[in-house]
Amino acid sequence: MRRGCTSLGDVQCDECQRLIPYPERYLIIDQEEGAMVRLCLNCCLDKGYARYTEDKGQQTLTFFPEQPYKE
Repeated sequence: MRRGCTSLGDVQCDECQRLIPYPERYLIIDQEEGAMVRLCLNCCLDKGYARYTEDKGQQTLTFFPEQPYKE
């Protein structure tokens, strides 16, 4: 499961090891066996987990995939 979060300042990206400052957004990915991966916005954009969309004439950041998940 993926969760978009807002940093309180004490969060570190597991990919690039950068501290994520308050109030930057980041993504938590719950993996199997209870492990969690925290990714900063730059790593999310590089890996395709985040994207910008055009909505009502403004660019907005979303962590939602373009296609819904199919189970």
